[in-house]
Amino acid sequence: MFNDQDLAVMDSIISRYPRKRSAIMPLLHYVQSKAGYVTNEGIELIAQKLEIESAEVTAVSTFYTQYLTHPAGEYHVGVCINTLCAVMGGDAIWESVTEHLGIGNHEVTADGKVSLERIECNAACDYAPVVMANWEFYDNMTPQKTKDLVDGARNGNPPAPTRGPKKLPTFKENSRVLAGLDDGLANEGVSAGEATLLGLKLSKEGK
Repeated sequence: MFNDQDLAVMDSIISRYPRKRSAIMPLLHYVQSKAGYVTNEGIELIAQKLEIESAEVTAVSTFYTQYLTHPAGEYHVGVCINTLCAVMGGDAIWESVTEHLGIGNHEVTADGKVSLERIECNAACDYAPVVMANWEFYDNMTPQKTKDLVDGARNGNPPAPTRGPKKLPTFKENSRVLAGLDDGLANEGVSAGEATLLGLKLSKEGK
């Protein structure tokens, strides 16, 4: 799966760090950008590159929920069901989209286009209920908006994120970004909306 170009990219990632072991997390994201999940082959390769035990790489990959142990869909959709999102409609969104797609938590549609995940927190309570697709924000969601999102994804034309790039990247494309590889989209769209900045505005006004 990993060719000479991939190995060179991994070496460039490692070179950013004074201690090679510090590159574990971006390298895991890079592996996901190739396979759609963290493969055993990828774990072994990272261990070899960093000169550590594969068990150490596995420990990191299984600790953080952004690393998947099974293939994700081309569009990995996470529905926040933590307290605020849940009471604002997150539970209703989850029930609606799982019934609509006929899949559950960490399952993938038969066409490989969409996978679902119950997320404990998307760190975006100011826009609850929030859904994420490939870690891009979809704010103030409803069951119907979420069904439109996954239907668009399955048709190859998902709606643009509420904040972030003008077009939703695939799971593999965004995994490259999380590995630290620039996709040129950092300045597209809104990064922090009005609700996020309200507290800062009030503090400047002395309220």
